Amino acid sequence: MDNDPMAELPAELKQNMTRYKAPPGLKRRIRYMLAQPPRGSGFFGAARASWNRWVPVGASFACGALLAVSVMTYRADMNADEGPMEAQVVASHVRSLMGDHLMDVASTDQHTVKPWFTGKLDYAPPVIDLAAEGFPLVGGRLDYLHDRPVAALVYRRRGHTINVFVLPQQDARGSASGLTADHGYQVARWTHAGMRFWAVSDLGREDMARFAAGMQAAQ
Repeated sequence: MDNDPMAELPAELKQNMTRYKAPPGLKRRIRYMLAQPPRGSGFFGAARASWNRWVPVGASFACGALLAVSVMTYRADMNADEGPMEAQVVASHVRSLMGDHLMDVASTDQHTVKPWFTGKLDYAPPVIDLAAEGFPLVGGRLDYLHDRPVAALVYRRRGHTINVFVLPQQDARGSASGLTADHGYQVARWTHAGMRFWAVSDLGREDMARFAAGMQAAQ
């Protein structure tokens, strides 16, 4: 039976976790000590026997402890990345409503909005029309997130604006999907086909959940 505690970990976790290398010769020294016969009897003999019994347990415990630290470090890094990214998308949403840069291309036709991004980005953002679900596409623009230009798609719902930021998943680490509230705004996030989506609006939670579900179903 394979007792390797790393065997069942997800590939992404194995790739990102911190690894620790034992000092040279440690394995050889431990094996040498375990191979030595007990010297004498009484206290020292019992101590030697106790050592032989507990070293494997201690080694397993140390391995488990290092694995736990690696997992917690990876999760902390992922959560640390999600928080600043959410703050950026909310700030970009607010800025788009305060000025006159909500849209670079104004159109309800996804076949007009999608080609507009050609040559302006190094990826092709998917553009979805949700007019039938009550969330019509009204345009798009270039925005700036995570130290790079990104696509922002603009939707409407009863006078409310929804900004959907789309960027390659590798440029926005973190794969968790969900819906959160941030300073009065609903923020939905998900991934699909190598792309990361962040939707922001002052819609109610139920409407925002319907929008995010509709987007994902149409992809």
